[in-house]
Amino acid sequence: MRYLFACLLFPLLFIPVNAADVPAHAAIATAHPYATEAGIEIMEQGGNAFDAAVAISAVLAVVEPYSSGLGGGGFWLLHRVHDQLQVMIDGREAAPEDSTRTMYLDKDGKPIPGASINGPLAAGIPGVPAGLVYINRYFGNLSLADCLAPAIRYAQEGFPVTERYRKLATWRLEQLRAWPETAGIFLQDNNVPEEGHLIIQKDLALTLIRIAEEGHYGFYGGPVAEKLIKSVRLHQGIWKAPDLLSYHVRERQPVVTRFHNMRLISAPPPSAGGIALGQMLNMLDQFELDTFSPLLRKHIIVEVMRRAYRDRAVYLGDSDFVKVPVERLLNTDYAAGLALSIDPDHATPSKELGGVQAASYAGENTTHFSVLDHEGNRVSATLSINLPFGSGFVATGTGVLLNNEMDDFSIKPREPNSYGLVGDEANSIAPGKRPLSSMSPTFLETDEEVAILGTPGGSRIITMVLLAILDFDSGNPPDSWVSLPRYHHQYLPDEIQFEKDGLTASEQEQLRGLGHRLRELDRAYGNMQAILWYRSRNLVFAASDPRGEGTAEVFSVNPLRKK
Repeated sequence: MRYLFACLLFPLLFIPVNAADVPAHAAIATAHPYATEAGIEIMEQGGNAFDAAVAISAVLAVVEPYSSGLGGGGFWLLHRVHDQLQVMIDGREAAPEDSTRTMYLDKDGKPIPGASINGPLAAGIPGVPAGLVYINRYFGNLSLADCLAPAIRYAQEGFPVTERYRKLATWRLEQLRAWPETAGIFLQDNNVPEEGHLIIQKDLALTLIRIAEEGHYGFYGGPVAEKLIKSVRLHQGIWKAPDLLSYHVRERQPVVTRFHNMRLISAPPPSAGGIALGQMLNMLDQFELDTFSPLLRKHIIVEVMRRAYRDRAVYLGDSDFVKVPVERLLNTDYAAGLALSIDPDHATPSKELGGVQAASYAGENTTHFSVLDHEGNRVSATLSINLPFGSGFVATGTGVLLNNEMDDFSIKPREPNSYGLVGDEANSIAPGKRPLSSMSPTFLETDEEVAILGTPGGSRIITMVLLAILDFDSGNPPDSWVSLPRYHHQYLPDEIQFEKDGLTASEQEQLRGLGHRLRELDRAYGNMQAILWYRSRNLVFAASDPRGEGTAEVFSVNPLRKK
């Protein structure tokens, strides 16, 4: 009888109907109202969840330039109902052909400050355009032009600057000013725009039109590719025509694990999300969490986070290039051994676990959306250009703001990236390789429920999704998952990071007494978007993180309008 109490508390988020094999209502949750509206618009034209995902991805590329874009990458986790196919479309960026292991190091072998973060040298070959074309071609109902129409409209007519835009533009103002093409689009008189100022992107609209007309080649070949390469190489970048022409998305099998009566379906390498989540849940399965005090429960959860992130640093990378020991990492006996090393009375210093050394922290990034259509098709997608506004560089004449995802590689083994994450040889730079990611689009399935969720948040994505999974397992609805106070441990730096109110004053004192180092963050983090289909009663819930500016809608689609 989970979620029935929510009928009174959240009457706008779901509509009860008789039990059925398919939901009687669709749902969309995204990080921006325009993206949610675009998804609904496409479904009303006869599109399915996959058409909506293409439209939403493209609109977010226009209206959230600080989080995603045509110059970035992403993972789309898909469930197709008619054949029960579950697949992840990997549109992660790839290292250019001329990339080298030491390209961001000086003559003394030390990282060059800013080299992997700012400007076109920091950019991997984008995957979002390829992902949009691929999903439309193999999974959609509508034409690519139909799906891209809302994004083209917003690029041509503009979107108003919000408080969130201003905050993130302020954070990256120096880099936005460093490139005249970028400043001319995203700033107002070379300063952070006033709230309500329209951001118009005529060149980006033309690029979207080219993709709508020519598909994959519209971005990766022809005039757009020529402009991208010319602009990148003019400013010390290393892209070449073969880098773009050879880029293709990958279909990957999701990571599937079980916890209690729940089936977890999440992102495989080059994401660390599915493996890390599976490891943490396997370890937690060794404990009777429900019998623990709130303090002991948090201590145990932090300790499993620590151990999973240690393995992330040592073992994970692009599985097309390195052997990732997936079976071993997800083996329940291995998890039981890790759990045995957890002391309920003391924190385990990360240095005692071995692996890698040294770390720091900075950064914020990415966007997520979740979709359920009236047939039961679903999409969980996380997209990124890495740091806010990516590399800060717009390729002249294209409107395409480039990512700085090369920083997600291990620039030097055991050196932290801008999120404080450390890595080893498995995630070193190589031509064509895709950098390790924390993006974790996820489905949860029980006999009665289907959940769709994910979030931005850099290195903290995986732990945010973990806390939401545990909240789902406790019987709470999506508005609770997205609103939870958050805490995080990523092995290095050896500290619990937490939002204001993420830990009570008493919990902080007691955790310090167990030997934990704590750091309260000066801002909230994450922007989770979530949907729940409670199948046995056919109730549909949707929620958008109150920390962001997104919207979640549950709505009816008239099947007579289907094409």
